[in-house]
Amino acid sequence: MKLLRLGDRDPSVAEARAAFIHLGFLPVAPRQTDAADGPGPGALGTSTAPGTGPDPFPASPAGDAGNGGNGGPVDATDQFDSELDNAVRAFQQSRGLSVDGIIGPDTFRAIEEARRRLGDRLLHYSVTHPFVGDDVAALQERLSNMGFDVGRADGIFGARTDSAVRDFQRNRGLDPDGLCGPRTLRELKRLERTVTGGRPDVLRESMRLLARGPSLLGMVVAIDPGHGGDDLGVSSGGLCERDLMADLASRLEARLLASGLEAYPVHGPHESPPEAERAARANEIGADLLVSLHVDASGSAQAQGVSTYYYGHARGSSAVGERFAALVQREIVSRTDMVDCRAHPKTWELLRRTRMPAVQIDLGYLSNTHDAAALASTEFRAAVAEGLLAATQRLFLPPEQDPPTGQLRVPRIAARA
Repeated sequence: MKLLRLGDRDPSVAEARAAFIHLGFLPVAPRQTDAADGPGPGALGTSTAPGTGPDPFPASPAGDAGNGGNGGPVDATDQFDSELDNAVRAFQQSRGLSVDGIIGPDTFRAIEEARRRLGDRLLHYSVTHPFVGDDVAALQERLSNMGFDVGRADGIFGARTDSAVRDFQRNRGLDPDGLCGPRTLRELKRLERTVTGGRPDVLRESMRLLARGPSLLGMVVAIDPGHGGDDLGVSSGGLCERDLMADLASRLEARLLASGLEAYPVHGPHESPPEAERAARANEIGADLLVSLHVDASGSAQAQGVSTYYYGHARGSSAVGERFAALVQREIVSRTDMVDCRAHPKTWELLRRTRMPAVQIDLGYLSNTHDAAALASTEFRAAVAEGLLAATQRLFLPPEQDPPTGQLRVPRIAARA
């Protein structure tokens, strides 16, 4: 799809503007009555609305040049101005996306999901094409608040959501067909006022963690080097993200294996699958944790530091993922001299679609001389691998056995169990 950003002029910008007006991130403009003026802000849902074709924001026809192609008047709604830029950034912030002001695949996906309201469509479980959107997230929230296990409210109608819907239907004397249609919605509505708050999903995750026990033997960790093949990632000063993270992934795999864990890279060195595919592979191997390794770059040489991300948004988060991210962040910062940029919730596809706790780590900025020098050091990468192993062990230790940050040393084993 075509990327849209500040300064662009294109008819597809008007469609984006209409979407943000519909979502409440832009004020409603006075209705345009002149057909020559182009689509008004209420054009959402017309044949040219986002999502009706293979490219939600199609490129302008040849010769359009933003003026109708025939010397006609310029439509102000076609201009990607600062007001729209601010709306895009506010929307991205609210949805746990990277706040760059660019309408790309992730932002468009989030726009389409945000437009869905519970009751707009018949929801059910589809293995090949699962329903995704805010209507699914709202359904998951209501069921979870009533004690039905949907996992986390990720807005994806998967097997656990299907099971929860059927359990709810049985409890209400309905046919347990898994279809969230008018009758099921009516029962959900009737109970709406009696259900208030709570995070049973957090309790379930915590209980599963305690039941796992402190031993790391046989635990499966999926490792995701952020790039591969022809995808170099960010590059600067003769260093590239692909090669640095491949080396770190190899060191981490060796260190995990030496301590009795199972470690599996989710892709080989000669490929760079999309995030959804990486998540699917981690799910297929039944991983207990996933660690995704990245570095960053910035137009400012002053940007520096390490940060860790976990799945989370305004409606909730992965409780274990959040704890693991905090442990990873603290261990890496305590074992290196990197600036602490803290842990943050995000809804990136890799974090969202994994069924196990997952974190993505940005290990500094190649555009910063201090961070680049650290990343180029084999000692630094070895320290990061050791910190990730320590964070993994601490995740499964009860509070009374958890040592201070930076002091845990996980022993190697003489033979694999």
